[in-house]
Formats: sequence, C-alpha cells, structure tokens
Amino acid sequence: MLSKEFGKLSVLDSLPAKTSRVVLCAAFGAALLTAGCTSRPENDPAAAEAYDEAKDPFEPTNRAILEFNLALDRVLLKPIAYVYKETLPAEAQKSVTNFLNNMHAPVTFTNDLLQGEGSRAGLIAARFAINTLIGFGGLFDVAHELGFQLHDEDFGQTLAVWGSDEGPYLMLPVFGPSNPRDGVGMLVDIFLDPFTYIFRTADIEWAGYARLGLRGIDTRARHYDEFNELQRTSLDFYATLRSLYRQRRVDEINNGIPTAVELGPRLSQPLVEPNTAAVPSTSQ
Repeated sequence: MLSKEFGKLSVLDSLPAKTSRVVLCAAFGAALLTAGCTSRPENDPAAAEAYDEAKDPFEPTNRAILEFNLALDRVLLKPIAYVYKETLPAEAQKSVTNFLNNMHAPVTFTNDLLQGEGSRAGLIAARFAINTLIGFGGLFDVAHELGFQLHDEDFGQTLAVWGSDEGPYLMLPVFGPSNPRDGVGMLVDIFLDPFTYIFRTADIEWAGYARLGLRGIDTRARHYDEFNELQRTSLDFYATLRSLYRQRRVDEINNGIPTAVELGPRLSQPLVEPNTAAVPSTSQ
C-alpha cells in the first residue's frame, strides 16, 4: 500500500526465535539462488518494456490485488492523509518526515556496510548522531544543513548489489509493488532494525505500530496530488506503476547514477526527501 513497512512487526512478533533464524537463513539462500540472473535492460527502452511484460507472469492476479489496494486507499488511507496534510502545519509535517528518516538510519547504515560502502555508512552514521543529539531526536534535519546528505538503503538493494535478480513482478496486498528479491529484503530489514527489538524489550510494541502507521500516512500525504494525477493521466495505471517501480529500484540500486539512456525522471524512495519525486505506492 503506502509503505512496505505496514505489518512488519506483526510478522516478526509471530515468529519464535528458532523460526526467525530459519527465515533469515532462507533469505540469504534466496539471494544465492537468484544470483547471476538477467537484469532489466536499462539502456534499451523497448527491450525494457518487453522485459517488464515478460517478467510479470502473475499479471491477472496482480491487477486484482491492485484494485483491492486502491479500494482500501479510497475508504481509509486517502481520507486520513488528506486531513493530515490539510490540518497539520507544513513545518510539523516536515519534522515528522525527518523523525521517521532518522529512525530508519540504522537499517541504511547496516545495508551500506553489507554493500561495501564504507564512506556512505559513515555519512549516515554521522547524520544519525547529529540529528539525534542536536536535532531533538531527528525532528530537525541539522545534518542536512551541515552538508550531510540523506540517502536510503534496504536489503533488497543489497541483494541486487550481490548479484541477485529481482524475479517476477508482484503486487502485494497492502504493501504494493514488489518482487521476490525485495520481499526477502523487506523481511530481513525487520531483523536489521534495532528499534524492532527496543520496542519489544521495553514492552511498548504499540510504539512500533504507531511508527508504521504514521510512516504510511506521512508518505501518502506527501504524494497526495502526485498520485492522483498519475492515476488520472495513465492509460494503463497498472503498467505505469510497474514500470515506475522498476525504474525507481534501478535508480536506488545504482545510488542515483543515471544509466546511458534515461528512462524517466529520477525516482527516489518516498521517505528519503520530503521534496523528492517518488513512485507512489499502490494504495495512494
């Protein structure tokens, strides 16, 4: 739906310790099984379009799930997001986004290290320290003003760097556009997020759910008009989302370095920058 973060804690809480270790091992096994497979041909738009169609064997089911997600958005998330963006002052909304970005920093830091990006890991660690200590827990992005630019990494990107193919396109209920590689990455990121364990240890699991809900509402509100316009102008909204999702993921995996042929505007992860264009998720 709006964020792939919805439901993560509920999944984790349902797994006993032994099962959690098995799931984590299975994730790394999936990475090895898919390593070396073909990737989307970004330098040839026609070939990329053919790739998108060929890599979507579950299209009828995916389209049905998209309709479910859009219906859920219309009756629940969209009205909440509208009230949020129209009633909360812009500076307060920006602080919410900053705070959520800061909480995600440890996951980005770990994935930077797993990708061998030591300098980027140091950058995100510095951002986290500065914004946590001086920015009142991340409500204010002081690090940005000091020249420490924000970036985002997840384990799906790490798997791609390790050589794993994305696999077939998937439209997940609530979570939206995905694929097996990113689905595995989403699951592993649960274990990489220290706040998951902090909330559970402190017996304040409600804080984790509140964080996830707020993240979804904030993202939906920031791309409210953008998503509506995309839905209104797309001849085939499903195909548009599929293409934009894959372009965005290529951009993220390449750390924003453009390919030889530009397939579209840069599409950055929704929680990275409040004023950056992003691919809206399916329930927006």
